[in-house]
Amino acid sequence: MDFQKKMGCLRRIAAAPRYTCSYSPGPFPFLSCNTVKRPNSAIPTEFLKTGSFSDSFITDKILREVEIESIDLSRISSPSIFVNVLFKCSKNLLLAQKFIDVFAKQSNFKHSSESLSAVVHILVRSRRTSDAQAFLLRMVRKSGVSRAEIINTLLSTYQNCNSIPLVFDLLIRTYVQARKLREASEAFRILKSKGFVPSINASNSLLSGLVKAGWVHMAWEIYAELAGSSVQINIYTLNIMVNALCKQRQMEKLKLFLSEMEEKGIFPDTVTYNTLIEAHCREGFIEEAFSLMNSMSDKGLKPQVQTYNSMMNGLCRNGNYMKAVECLGNMLEIGLDPNTSTYNILLNGCCKTGNIDEAVKIYKEMLGCHLVPDLVTFSYVIGLFTRKGKIDQALLYFKDMKAMGLVPDNVIYTMLICGFCQSGLLSEALKVRNDMVEQGCVLDIITYNAILNGMCKVKRLSDANNLFEEMVERGIAPDYCTFTTLINGYCKAGNVGSALNLFHMMMEKNLKPDVVTYNTLIDGFCKQGDMKKANELWNDMTHRAVFPNHITYSIFINQLCSKGFVHDALRLWDEMVGKGIHPTVVTYNSIIKGYCWSGSVDKAEIFLNKMTIDGILPDRVTYNTFIHGLVKEERMSEAFAWVDKMDMDGVLADIMTYNILLYGFCEQGSMHEADMTYKKMVRRGIVPDRTTYTSLINGYVVQDKLKEAFRLHDEMLQKDISTQVPIWIFSSSFNIYLVPSDIGMLWNTFSVEFKSSCKKAKIIQDHGGDDFIYAQSNDTL
Repeated sequence: MDFQKKMGCLRRIAAAPRYTCSYSPGPFPFLSCNTVKRPNSAIPTEFLKTGSFSDSFITDKILREVEIESIDLSRISSPSIFVNVLFKCSKNLLLAQKFIDVFAKQSNFKHSSESLSAVVHILVRSRRTSDAQAFLLRMVRKSGVSRAEIINTLLSTYQNCNSIPLVFDLLIRTYVQARKLREASEAFRILKSKGFVPSINASNSLLSGLVKAGWVHMAWEIYAELAGSSVQINIYTLNIMVNALCKQRQMEKLKLFLSEMEEKGIFPDTVTYNTLIEAHCREGFIEEAFSLMNSMSDKGLKPQVQTYNSMMNGLCRNGNYMKAVECLGNMLEIGLDPNTSTYNILLNGCCKTGNIDEAVKIYKEMLGCHLVPDLVTFSYVIGLFTRKGKIDQALLYFKDMKAMGLVPDNVIYTMLICGFCQSGLLSEALKVRNDMVEQGCVLDIITYNAILNGMCKVKRLSDANNLFEEMVERGIAPDYCTFTTLINGYCKAGNVGSALNLFHMMMEKNLKPDVVTYNTLIDGFCKQGDMKKANELWNDMTHRAVFPNHITYSIFINQLCSKGFVHDALRLWDEMVGKGIHPTVVTYNSIIKGYCWSGSVDKAEIFLNKMTIDGILPDRVTYNTFIHGLVKEERMSEAFAWVDKMDMDGVLADIMTYNILLYGFCEQGSMHEADMTYKKMVRRGIVPDRTTYTSLINGYVVQDKLKEAFRLHDEMLQKDISTQVPIWIFSSSFNIYLVPSDIGMLWNTFSVEFKSSCKKAKIIQDHGGDDFIYAQSNDTL
């Protein structure tokens, strides 16, 4: 066709009647298309320049190529041609889809908002929802494009694509699924302002997303707009908004809301009651929760497994485990089969109370019901055994879990690592760490902190420092727990300088130390005797609005009492009480120790009595400290009486209690009383230790009862009690008997003067296979 003929065609097309879309009332007011004739007019010059008429010919040609499945993609040089092709084949969905799918291979084509929206319309009509959503995501992620522009573009292409309202539902769902809840809410309002409200399903999706994200206030705003529209809300809307009220803890508004919904003909279902029961249990309203469950039958509803699970979970959370077990029995009575979640709730309940026997019983019962444990099940059981220090049992369940085909996650691996570290088995913990890495698990901050804690516990601070550097190199930022763990490790090792450096590093990283961090450092400096630095830290923490607690005060009070400054300690005590901080048994013990060490046992007794009046029960440390004070003042009869009082108060005497008494009796030469005390402790199942035997042997040697001393020494050896540290025994007849494991080493510890003063010194090797030194002094020692 020559140029003149082409121009003739163009003029005829331009002179033909034109049709445009305008908004008018109808089922979808903004979509109704009225045919409005456009007056004949000459073709605008700028339109000719753009080549739009030539695009029309290209469009027709491409359409024919699509039909014969032979498309020259290079012809589609602009989004407008792409859109025109889709408009023309919109009534033939198969043809339109074919064009979209073939053109999808043109990866370097730059879509416009119009071309993307046209694709979305066609794909939605073709029920290819996921593909349509992918193109919608491209639209919403397109930089510089507002929600209003996206909606206007979808509206402008709606009629030519013969689209359906589902497009706008999908837009709302896409925003929600992309967690763009603010944008979804804005899109909802724009659509409503244009006379269109998304369907109840799309609206519920938005409401649910807002409530789950905690944006409850915005959810109520959307609900108000929805309730004021022509869209009919349903039971799903009710349940979403009931959950919103429960999240807001507005229990008093629930009844009013449910009444309003019933007036609209929407009644609660089982899901509603499950939500209500769970919320009441969470608030501690157990009786109300039971009333709700019992009232379900009045509404023609039956409690389901989830209902009972909610009830049991609430009971366990409120510490009423046995009532939860009763609920399980009720479930079984009415023919409901518990599921894995049911038993996991019970396991969690008994694990919180530390009841190992009950946990094992529930686990076995679960297997007996042919239910398969999941990772949650094993995390509860393994966690319980590791916390109780029963790491071998935890490993058995770990093996069972892997035998069932379950793959351990970070939580379970970390539990095992914590268990080994708690038991001082760092090498085993590191093996678990290696296994964890081999299984593809990535160590997180919690795992690193657990290993660091284990290393600090066994004083492998160099390894802890290397691990700290490793985690930083891997891009894992140390947290408050990391620094506090390391600071505690260095303080316990006496390296307060390194601990202080870590404290400063912590501050540089904008990690705010809390009272635990300060207490750790203050305790470290107090133990080093650096009270000046401890006081500086006290001032620093108060300056930063980190206020001392009972532990902080107890640390200072204990340090002052240890140095004999009881008066200053009591001044600090008064300050603590004045601030409303209640002293603990540890604080009382420090004051009692201070009095006893300064020789004021009577004042210690007064304070001990005050302690019981104040409602603080003395513990074993309290009694041992006070008894030791009595022994120091040689008030043995009173000391012995306090041991009896200790037993009457339900605090069992331990090896330290009896060693204190034995030391006192032996020092006074009251070996009959010492022997009676020794026999009493053995009868009570308390195993004598090296200190016990040292006191008794010394006591007998002082009275020249060497036969008894040797008998006890033999007994000590038979019980395999270590004798690596030398025992020094002084005889009243100026003979010295020493029972070491290395005679040469011990003899070399004596001074030259002492050795020369000995008239004779010989090693005797004929008694029990052990070595002894017998040395008799020339003069009175």
